[in-house]
Amino acid sequence: MQKLLDYMFSKRSLPVLVLVLVCALFIGFRSMGTDGSQPPGKYEKILHNVGDILQQVHYSPKDINDAFSKEIFKKYLANVDQEKVIFQQADLLALKKYETTLDDEIKGGLVEFVPAVSTIYKKRILEAEAIAKEMLAKPFDFTSNEDVVLDPEKLEFAKNSSDLKERWRKRIKYQVLERYVELLDNQEKNKGKEGFVMKTPQELEKEARERVAKVNTRMFDRLKLKYNDDDRFNQYVNTITNAMDPHTTFFPPVDKRYFDEQMSGRFFGIGASLREEEGNIKIASLLTGSPAWKSGEFTVGDVILKVAQGGEEPTDLAGFAVEDAVKLIRGKKGTEVRLTLRKADGSVKVVSIIRDEIVQDETFARSAIVDNGKGKVGYIFLPEFYADFDNPKGNRCAVDVAREVIKLKEQKVDGIVIDLRNNGGGSLYDVVQMAGLFIEEGPIVQVKDREGRPSVLRDRDKTVLYDGPLAVMVNEFSASASEIFAAAIQDYGRGVVLGSTTTYGKGTVQRNIGLDKETGMFVANSELGTIKLTLQKFYRINGGSTQLKGVSSDVVLPDIYENAKFREKDDPDALPWDEIQKAPYTAWRSPFDLNLVRKNSQARVANNEAFNLIKTNTDWLSEQNDKVYSLNIDKFRESKKKINATVKQLETLNKLPKELEVASIPGDEDKFAVDKDKLERYKQWKKNLRTDIYLDEAVNVINDMVFQRNLALGNKN
Repeated sequence: MQKLLDYMFSKRSLPVLVLVLVCALFIGFRSMGTDGSQPPGKYEKILHNVGDILQQVHYSPKDINDAFSKEIFKKYLANVDQEKVIFQQADLLALKKYETTLDDEIKGGLVEFVPAVSTIYKKRILEAEAIAKEMLAKPFDFTSNEDVVLDPEKLEFAKNSSDLKERWRKRIKYQVLERYVELLDNQEKNKGKEGFVMKTPQELEKEARERVAKVNTRMFDRLKLKYNDDDRFNQYVNTITNAMDPHTTFFPPVDKRYFDEQMSGRFFGIGASLREEEGNIKIASLLTGSPAWKSGEFTVGDVILKVAQGGEEPTDLAGFAVEDAVKLIRGKKGTEVRLTLRKADGSVKVVSIIRDEIVQDETFARSAIVDNGKGKVGYIFLPEFYADFDNPKGNRCAVDVAREVIKLKEQKVDGIVIDLRNNGGGSLYDVVQMAGLFIEEGPIVQVKDREGRPSVLRDRDKTVLYDGPLAVMVNEFSASASEIFAAAIQDYGRGVVLGSTTTYGKGTVQRNIGLDKETGMFVANSELGTIKLTLQKFYRINGGSTQLKGVSSDVVLPDIYENAKFREKDDPDALPWDEIQKAPYTAWRSPFDLNLVRKNSQARVANNEAFNLIKTNTDWLSEQNDKVYSLNIDKFRESKKKINATVKQLETLNKLPKELEVASIPGDEDKFAVDKDKLERYKQWKKNLRTDIYLDEAVNVINDMVFQRNLALGNKN
């Protein structure tokens, strides 16, 4: 979506292009340092250019002034110490002199705030580690009546060292209590079993503390060794960009490359998946035919100790999360990466690998045929609106979905379900093309820039690839491009949208802009980093925005995340909802009465005991999740027992008692046959579909449409 060249260079987007060009020239001249002062460092260059781009190009920029500085000051400290267990009030007082100077840093001053925060943070993290170790050195008493507050929004920063120490005591006591109860429950389950060794409560409590100690050691290692000054600076820049809106983001070069890889489904690496286990990064599986597999040097379970880029100094992975390790191992095609491995026998060896292209084909569109005893329904799973912008021959979701539709038509399915649950969006161009597969020529989405100029993105192909019964599945995590597609299908009356009450509610358009003044803003992958900037808002063809409100489902299916604070409307920095003029369009001439289809589905859901219990249980669980927990073992166990029983029931309710028939399209399973891990995951995907209560209702909706169509055809005959 951010690098949509087809749209960027169209006449419609010329005003945006000119604005970007003017901004690029402005930033280029401003960054030359004509005042004769000391040339800015890397941090200053990044921050100044980000500030200029935000003011000149962002869709709705906030004024960068003292009030903005105060906002960033507060948010940044809360981001660095999210749980409020590191800083004390005295630290905030020491840093207060920067409270109204951050706007000056953004506008060209020296970056002093982050180094000052880093100095305090490094000192405090060592103190926190010492406190944690002290707390874990002696047994806890779980009979006293006291509570712990774990919601940081309900906490202020610690008043002093004593307050901080007490906060850590309660947090660690809660962590130990969790594991202690787990050990007690496990012992009760296995009591009397042959070979099982019973332990005293004191031994179990000690084991619980040892487990917490391991977790905390890994956490503190990450905060000391991995979370460095650059990370804190990047976090600072992102605090500034996110204050404009949640989707304006700064990417350091390595993070931008990782983002592009996720969008394209292709990357250059060694072909090994990783997992974190007890603080170590281990090889989880090897992709058949990949560089790692061909080398014969890697074995599942190997621990990766270090990663080096060619002959450079290796980076120790102590404290690294899997995602951070992956970013180091991936790189440019044909380049060398050296991994230091610890084998199962304890030996250590350095293995050199040349990176090659790895295709993440499991993230691409795929389909299956579903039968619940009433009809043969095609199912298309689309995890994201992916597009390989840098490779003309790379995968694009619109093309792949069209291919799946053709395959399903060849299998003579009665209707098609498109699953966009958990699809966070992607390419704007591709969603327009994809919607065009199901309607005749017409507008799909409207876009408005910061000057208020609207434009309409249209499907210009009058042919319709598929004109049969259609249902679209969504949930709270269906966002952006997913919402555009669902809204278009809904506005045209082309099909039925099923899922949560509303989708995510992201109605903004972003593009990637590089920060290097030498290359300008048209080179998104720059050495200084990239800003993913909100330039426009998009609107439904009926004029309403999806921003904040999302797309309301035609048929609401209760689910466990309905009450969670995950949507766009739950972010205080989200841009507001508004509406523009409706775009002229002609509704689909549907052979079915969609209102009747919706009513039938709503009636089924209302009379479905499983859906009713899901709603009841989800409402109850949301009331329990206040993040204030008892540290008394009896109260804790009672609460845990009720919650676990409810969660277990929800897991059961989410699965159909009678499985659906799910079959692969001939030849599809063969694509995964060369890699047993992929094949196993593909089979598990089909297995999960068989018990999907939400898919079952989507199939019922298709069957209703088929029944109406057949009835109409019968009457005509």
